Order: sequence, then structure tokens, then C-alpha cells
Amino acid sequence: MTRSIDALRFRWLVLGVFVLSSAINYLDRQTLAMLAPVLRAEFRLSNTDYGLILAAFSVTYAVSAPFAGMLIDRVGLNRAASLAVGLWSCAGIATGFTSGLAGLVGCRAVLGSAEAAGIPSAGKAIHQYLRPAERALGNAVNQAGVSLGMILAPPVATYLAVRAGWRQAFVVTGILGLIWIPIWQWTSGRARVAPTTKLSSGAGAEMLADHRMWAFVTANALSMVGYSLWTNWTTLYLVEVHGLTLVQAAWYSWIPPVLAAVGGVSGGWLSLWLVARGLSALRARFRVCVAASVVSLATAAIPLAPGAAWAAAGISLSIFAVSAFSVNMYTMPLDAFGGQRAAFAVSILVASYGGVQAVVSPVFGRVIDLYGYAPLTAAAALTPLAACVVLRGTRSNR
Repeated sequence: MTRSIDALRFRWLVLGVFVLSSAINYLDRQTLAMLAPVLRAEFRLSNTDYGLILAAFSVTYAVSAPFAGMLIDRVGLNRAASLAVGLWSCAGIATGFTSGLAGLVGCRAVLGSAEAAGIPSAGKAIHQYLRPAERALGNAVNQAGVSLGMILAPPVATYLAVRAGWRQAFVVTGILGLIWIPIWQWTSGRARVAPTTKLSSGAGAEMLADHRMWAFVTANALSMVGYSLWTNWTTLYLVEVHGLTLVQAAWYSWIPPVLAAVGGVSGGWLSLWLVARGLSALRARFRVCVAASVVSLATAAIPLAPGAAWAAAGISLSIFAVSAFSVNMYTMPLDAFGGQRAAFAVSILVASYGGVQAVVSPVFGRVIDLYGYAPLTAAAALTPLAACVVLRGTRSNR
């Protein structure tokens, strides 16, 4: 009885502390996106080179994610999360000591390998601490942590770059992750959570043989095209298309992450509301994804924006829709497959995101160099609807 009371009392607090790791994760990741104009100028990089750097992160992110999920399920959330945060923090710090394209590629590859454990760890924590109906809302809270990291990246990275040089921005953000580890170990020890069912050796193979898993994988890859675009290219878009300086771009770059947080919370709350009114969990998630896909169609109009403020508003609406879609998309495997393989199930979606970003990032760079951003915004407007078709056609929404 005491254990149940402790779990109820601390479950949102512990999840909140865990979500700080997601904020640090994306602060580390978005520091490069924010400082991309500076690094491009210093190392004489093209958009295609920048796309290669993003691809290096994405390849290791995609390849490592399933192994990270299995590790989390096998050794437990606390050990795996602490190891991952420690490794990606060191990779972030090392980025501050690079001297060219090869160094950036190497550091981002290590960062991708470590950060692949971030979202699966969050999935494990959400399943471990929250009730089934609350899980999309839990993913929304985690999305808010992700958005917090993206919100902090423009002012923090810009301030440090202007005051102390761009290298210090990577060093300082990396150190924050090392500080988080003892805080998480202390906080998680306060909550008493009943152990999960013993992991069966065939659970992962059974899940991979289930057609629903591959529907989730395909749909997630399609839905994340716009997310990849705006989390990596927003600052460059504002600088190159609207002629802003790095400091001027920072005044706008924090706005889309705020709307991403609002979108995540809205998507999580809406599915919770639908479940409370009698819909099955998967059907509720699917309906929210369809609504978000309709809103995402506005992405195609962003190149028509007459100024930076309107462009930032359009990007914000686009990432609002993507986030509402994403928190439900990443909850579907938890609904379908349960807690025994929660981290592994989410890690497969993480791998699909990393895979699609690895493919599209060099393509993005090349298309931008040749044709600008309009073809990319058109594609990002339509891919969420394509994802819904996949979910509908394979009956994963039931």
C-alpha cells in the first residue's frame, strides 16, 4: 500500500525530472542548428556539407536506436539513461574542440549514437509511471521538454557564441547533461515502482512480426519530414531567405519550439479527452493525427510569407501540427504492445525517424542549394496525410 501511495505521489515529479534530460538532449542537438551560419562561414561549408553533418548524426541515431531500446528494457531505465546522457554530453563538449568538417561529422555521429536512447527512455518512463489513458499526455510533457531545449538553444547558444565564441556554447551545454545525472539518480530513487514483467526472449521478434509495428514505422517516418526540416534548418532559412543576422534570427527561432510544446500538449490532451468519451486508445490517437495532418497543409504556404515574422508564424503552425501528431504517434506502440517492450517499441520509431532524416538531410541541402526551400515545404505539407493513409490502410487505428 505504501509503495502504491509513493508511486502515485512521485510519478509526475519523477517524470518531470526525467523530461529535463529531453530538454538537455535537444539543447545539445539544436546548438548546432542555431550556430550553423557561424560554422558554415568559419569552415566554408555548403548546405550540402551541412546536410552531410546532419546525416552523420541520423545514421548512427537510426542504427543505434533498436539496440538502445533493448538495453533499456534489459538493464533498466536508470542505468541506461545515465549512460546515454553521459555519453552524449561528452560528445557535445568534444564538438567545441573540432577544427573542420571531419571533426563535426565524427562528433555528430557519436552524439547520434548516444541520443538514440533518449526517446526510448522517455517511452519507458512514461509507461512505467503513468496510467494508460495518461500516456499521450505524458508524451506531451516530454515533448514540452524537447521544446524547452529548442526554445533555450537560440538565446543560450547565441549569447555564448557572441560573448565567448561558438566553441563555448557546445562545452557549456554538454556540462549541463553531466550535472543532470546525479539529480536523476537521487529523484528516481524516491519513487517506488513495482517491477515489470520479466522480459521474454521472443517478445521483440513477435513485435517485429506484427504488421502494426511496420505501419507505425512507416507512418512515423513520413510524419517526421517536416519535423526534420524545421528543427535543423529554421535558423538557416531565416538567415538565407530573409537576410537576418544570427542575433536577429535568434529573436524568431525560439517561437516555433514554443508552438511545438503547445501542439504536443494539445495533441496529448485531445486524445485523453477522446479516450474519456469512450474511444479506444488507438482510435483516439489516430483521429488526432488526422486533424494534425490537415493543419500541416499550411506548411506549403510558408515560402509566400512576406517577412521574417510571418515566416516564423508559418513555421510555428507547421511544427505545432507535427508535434500534435508526434505525441500520439509515439504513444501508439505503448498502447499496442504494452510495457514489457516499451523502450524497444519506441526505439523502432526512433530508428525510423533517424533513417528518414539520414536520407532527406543531404537531399534537403542539395535541393536548397539548387532550388530553394519551396519544394521542401510542399513535401512537408503532404507527408503527414500520407502517414495517416498508412495507418488507416493497415487497420492500426483500431
